[in-house]
Amino acid sequence: MVAQNGHPEGQYLDLMRHILENGDERVDRTGVGTRSVFGATARFDLSDGTAPIITTKRVYWKTSIKEMLWFLKGGTNIQDLLRDNVRIWSDWPLATYRRETGEDIDQDAFERRIVEDDDFAARWGELGPVYGKQWRRWAGPDGQEHDQIAQLVTTLKDNPSSRRMLFHAWNVAELGEMALPPCHMVYQYHVTSDGRLNCLMFQRSVDVLLGLPFNLVGATALQMMLAQQADLLPGEFVWMAGDAHLYLNHLDQAREQLTREPRPFPKMRLVRRPDSIDGYRIDDFEVEGYDPHAAIKADVAV
Repeated sequence: MVAQNGHPEGQYLDLMRHILENGDERVDRTGVGTRSVFGATARFDLSDGTAPIITTKRVYWKTSIKEMLWFLKGGTNIQDLLRDNVRIWSDWPLATYRRETGEDIDQDAFERRIVEDDDFAARWGELGPVYGKQWRRWAGPDGQEHDQIAQLVTTLKDNPSSRRMLFHAWNVAELGEMALPPCHMVYQYHVTSDGRLNCLMFQRSVDVLLGLPFNLVGATALQMMLAQQADLLPGEFVWMAGDAHLYLNHLDQAREQLTREPRPFPKMRLVRRPDSIDGYRIDDFEVEGYDPHAAIKADVAV
C-alpha cells in the first residue's frame, strides 16, 4: 500500500488524518484522553535498503535502535538505557518513585541517581518483566525459561517454511508486574522461496504521534538483524495495530505535521555481521540520506 503522491510515508500521514477527522474521542488510562480508531495497517518494502524513518518530523532513529538492542539483551532496568543516553522509559519509574515516596524529584536528578547509584537503580529503575524478559526469558509453568529470539533464529535457518516463526510479550501471568504492558506485542516472520524475510508486527495500542515512528524503526532494525543472521534478505515489513490513537494534547502537533510534504525515505544498512543476534551494537547501523523536517515536541502520556 502506498499513499499520498506515491510516498510510503503517506500511509502514516493518512492514518493521522483519519484519526483527526474520524477518531472516537474517549477517556483513556492516562487521563489525558485520546482520539482513537480501531484497526490500522501499513506495508513497507525494505528490499532495496529503504527504511521507514518518518521524514515529516525528525525521528531520533539511533534512540529507537538502542531501545531495540536493549530489548534483545533482555534488559528490564532503565539504568542501562540511561547510560546509553536513552531517556524514553524514565517517565514510568519516575512516576512510581514520586507516588510511593512523596518526593517531588525532577527527572534529571532522578536519572542521575539511577545512573550513579546501583542500589537505587535496582529498587527504582526496574520496569518489571517487560519486553526483554519475555523475549529472552519467558518463564514456563515448570520454571524453565524460554528464549524466543534464539529459537526464532534457529527456525529461520533450519525450517524457514515454518508458520510458527513468531515471538510475543503478552505474558498474562506477569502483566500486573510490568510498568507498562507490551504495546508492540507480536512479531511474526515469513520467508519467501527466493530468500526474503518478511515481518508482520502487531500492536495492541499505539501512540501515533510519538510512539509509532519509533516502533517502525525498531522493527525494521530487528528484521535486518534477523535476516543477516539467517543469511536472508529483508523483504516486506507489515505493520498492524488495534487501538491507534492521538492523545488530545498531540492534536495541534499532528495538524502541523500534516502540513509538511514527505521527503525520500533514507537507506539503512548493517556495516558488520556479528557472530550472533546478541552481538549487535548501535555502531553497526548506518543510515544514509535522511533529510527530515524539524522535530515536533510533545509530552508523553504516562
